[in-house]
Amino acid sequence: MDKTLVKFATFIAKSNQSKKIYFTNIIRNLSIPKDVLAEFPNLIDNMVEERKSQMKQVVKENLDPDLNISTAFIVREGQLSKKILKLASEKSADLILVGKKTSINGSGVITQRLARRASCSLLIVPENSVPKIKKILVPSDFSDYSKDAMEEAIEITEKYDGKSEIICQNVFSVPSGYHFTGKSYEEFSDIMLMHAKVNYKKFIRKIDTKGHDITPLYTRDEDDDPVIDIINKAQEIEANIIIIGAKGRTAATALFIGSLAERLIQTNNKVPLLVTRPKGKNAGIIEYILDI
Repeated sequence: MDKTLVKFATFIAKSNQSKKIYFTNIIRNLSIPKDVLAEFPNLIDNMVEERKSQMKQVVKENLDPDLNISTAFIVREGQLSKKILKLASEKSADLILVGKKTSINGSGVITQRLARRASCSLLIVPENSVPKIKKILVPSDFSDYSKDAMEEAIEITEKYDGKSEIICQNVFSVPSGYHFTGKSYEEFSDIMLMHAKVNYKKFIRKIDTKGHDITPLYTRDEDDDPVIDIINKAQEIEANIIIIGAKGRTAATALFIGSLAERLIQTNNKVPLLVTRPKGKNAGIIEYILDI
């Protein structure tokens, strides 16, 4: 997982002309008796230095040596999500990059906390992912946070010389009471599809596409689970990344990233997932959160 993350860090840093990468390892809360620490006063310091040394070795083996970038290695003790959030806030990070070990159940809990509370965007990378941006899938319900995600996709495409393909997916469903209208299921499905196409045109007109073609894609949800439709479509079109916007756009809604994003973080273990949040959106409540 570490090798994959270092390679992604290299890939992102090159395209963004990043200034610095902070590699961090969090030691879970240590419960070492005082008398043991008194007998072995260098125990914690030695542990920290050992972990820094291990990180440096992994980075040395996997970070592109031609990448001209500053690096730092930080080891801290405490609760994983809180320490990462605090570090990101202290360093004014633009992006938090974390891995998702697909072989471990429930590994989405930490990433959900980070997605809700981070003051910047979060990229979640499943193990064995390959860093490339040829196809970008942007699930959209035509909301403001979907607009944030689409604008991020366009910006990424700009950084990759305009060679990335952007697909905007809208998952629509047929309401359960459709039969009261006198229409058949297929007839009402066509009505919902027509409205989705109209709403897409209104949505895309609000966005500066910078000359890039956006491909609209409409998926009918048959099992009341749009997340599965998104993941299946991402795999079908061989998307390299899924981009969604965090729902919380103000301090009052900062802890809510939206049920779709929550489920994607929890369920998706195949495709890298970028949860976008304009930098600093959660900054006003970060200190409060870290004290919880």
